[in-house]
Amino acid sequence: MRYAKGHKDGTRQHIVEVAARKFREEGVAAAGIAGLMAEAGLTNGAFYSHFESKEHLVREAMAHALGRQAALREASPGTSEAWIRGYLSPSHRDGPGQGCFTAALAAEIARHPKPTREAFTGAVTGTIGRIAAEIPEGTPEERESKAMAVYGLMVGTLQIARAVSDKAMSDRILQSGLETALKLIGKA
Repeated sequence: MRYAKGHKDGTRQHIVEVAARKFREEGVAAAGIAGLMAEAGLTNGAFYSHFESKEHLVREAMAHALGRQAALREASPGTSEAWIRGYLSPSHRDGPGQGCFTAALAAEIARHPKPTREAFTGAVTGTIGRIAAEIPEGTPEERESKAMAVYGLMVGTLQIARAVSDKAMSDRILQSGLETALKLIGKA
């Protein structure tokens, strides 16, 4: 059976989108190829006509998720303050499958091969640069340093808020992280 032009590219993109969500929900190690392909509505055997390996898919899914996050950040109205408020919100905490790839998978990505970590580094560098650009005072180095601290605070806050079993405590963790991040960028 012949498929329409672009079918293979569309199928590949669908697999990448499913993987990006499943990796954030379950972790890379827990999300197997068979399960990913089944969720995408495809057979396990079709995987290798699109990707060399699971690690190749990890890089593609990471690039997709981080690129989408960057595009949403750029398109969102307002400033870093609005972005930080959205990032450290209960809805972001409760939706890891559509949320921040960094918060969901940073610890796991640290154990991946260098090419995957390099791709991750590029995306994190871009996020830090966007935060630094909105910090009003200081030398470029000081603004970058502050942006690194703010991003680290945001990611760590979200990870801990997701990990605790007490919802009220989780809400307090988010609120505390939000207040501190806004102080660091001079918005509180």
